[in-house]
Amino acid sequence: MSTLQILGLVVYGLFVLASLKTVDLGHFAKTKHQQHLVFGTAAALFVLWLLKAGIFEGLDVHFLGLSVLTLMLGFRYAVISSFIALLGAHFIGYGSWQSIGISGLLGNVLPIAVTYFFFMLSFHRIPRQLFVYIFVCAFFPAAIGIALKTFTLGGYYFIEGVYTWDIIFSNYIVLIPLLVFPEALLNGMAITLLVIYQPTWVYTFHDKFYLDNK
Repeated sequence: MSTLQILGLVVYGLFVLASLKTVDLGHFAKTKHQQHLVFGTAAALFVLWLLKAGIFEGLDVHFLGLSVLTLMLGFRYAVISSFIALLGAHFIGYGSWQSIGISGLLGNVLPIAVTYFFFMLSFHRIPRQLFVYIFVCAFFPAAIGIALKTFTLGGYYFIEGVYTWDIIFSNYIVLIPLLVFPEALLNGMAITLLVIYQPTWVYTFHDKFYLDNK
C-alpha cells in the first residue's frame, strides 16, 4: 500500500469508528425500523454501485445516491450504511482492497459531508420550506458531491501515478458535466417521493418544520 492509501484508510477508519461509537448500538439492536433502514439502504446502494461504466479500472462512473441516504439516516448512519455497501461491493470485486480507504473517504464520506453541510446550512440560515428542502438539501448537494468525488478521485490516481492526466481528464474528469444533472435528479426525485409517501423514513424531515412552518 502507498502512503496515500494508508492515510486514506486511517482517516476513513476513524470516520467509521467515530460513527459507530456515537451510535447507541443497544437501542439499534432493539429497533427493527432503524435496522431495516440501515441495512435496506446499504443493499440498495450495493446494487446501485454495481451499475457502473468505464474503460480504465478505477475510472468508472455510477450513481452515488448518497444525498438521499444522508437525509434519510443522518450523517453517522449514512457513513455506516455506505461502509457496509462498500464492503459488499469490494467482496465481489468492485475495487481494489488497497484503495478501499480512498474510495470510502472520497467516494462516501465526502459526498455525505457535502449533503449534511447543505442540510445544516439551510436548516439554520434559509426559510424552511418543502422546495428548499428538496432542492437545497438533495438536488444541489448531489450534483456537487458527485463532481467533487470524481475530481478528487481523479486527482488521487494522478498523484499516485496510476494514470497520466490526459487519460484521467479525457476518460473521467470530462464526464463531470454529464454526471451532475442525472445524479441531482435521481436524489431529488427519490427524496421527493420519500417525504410524500414515507416521511417516517427520512430522519432529517419533519412536517412541523417544512410543511406546517409559516
